[in-house]
Amino acid sequence: QKEFREALRGARALILNTPHNPTGKIFSKDELGEIVAWCEEFNVFIITDEIYEHIIYGDEIHRLLPKEFPQAKDRIFVCNSIGKSASATGWRVGWCIHPAAFSENYRAVHEQLACMSPHPMQAACLTYLNLPDTFFRSYLKTKFRARVEKLAQTLTEIGFELVRPSGAYYLFAMYRSVRVLKSLNATEAAMHLVETVGVACVPGTAFYGKASDGENYLRFAACKSSDDIDEGCRRLKEKLLA
Repeated sequence: QKEFREALRGARALILNTPHNPTGKIFSKDELGEIVAWCEEFNVFIITDEIYEHIIYGDEIHRLLPKEFPQAKDRIFVCNSIGKSASATGWRVGWCIHPAAFSENYRAVHEQLACMSPHPMQAACLTYLNLPDTFFRSYLKTKFRARVEKLAQTLTEIGFELVRPSGAYYLFAMYRSVRVLKSLNATEAAMHLVETVGVACVPGTAFYGKASDGENYLRFAACKSSDDIDEGCRRLKEKLLA
């Protein structure tokens, strides 16, 4: 808490991602309440990244900040996209729900940066947003949970240390217990997996302001097809358990 409060001093905005990439953490209502209170105390805006809102496991729920904490709605910008839930990350189609007072400025910036999404993508998004509630409430979490669990089991068998995610589809794994990787730094370990195993991941250093804090970690994603996940697991076992 002390470190967090110190970081807010002099800040203009906080970017809050929940469910979180790369750890899969979902912030609880109490945690969100503290964050909102501190941002109000230090007069800091909150920019949320809610792209994984429908990819949640167990009994956890996603909380929309302006709804849960209406007293702070004038400082919250809610950002979302179809990128993850519709498996359309390359489209970069999304939206921002922002305080009315910033509408004119927001639209002016958007006009110069993006203008609009291509028309076919807009039509596709309408189709996506009109899918039945079961797609968002049950299908997505069932689809990704099975893939995450399969990859997590394989990584654990090999010697990676990880905590199962509560949401999103990433596994943030400590690799120092894996024999062939333990002497490598995070970038070297990731490159070894690409070049020798044929499995791509991201060095943990990419997710920290101070890169050295992520030196013991690799981030794996379980968003590919079940067949691809099976093949990736086979390659990991074949090369890293040998």
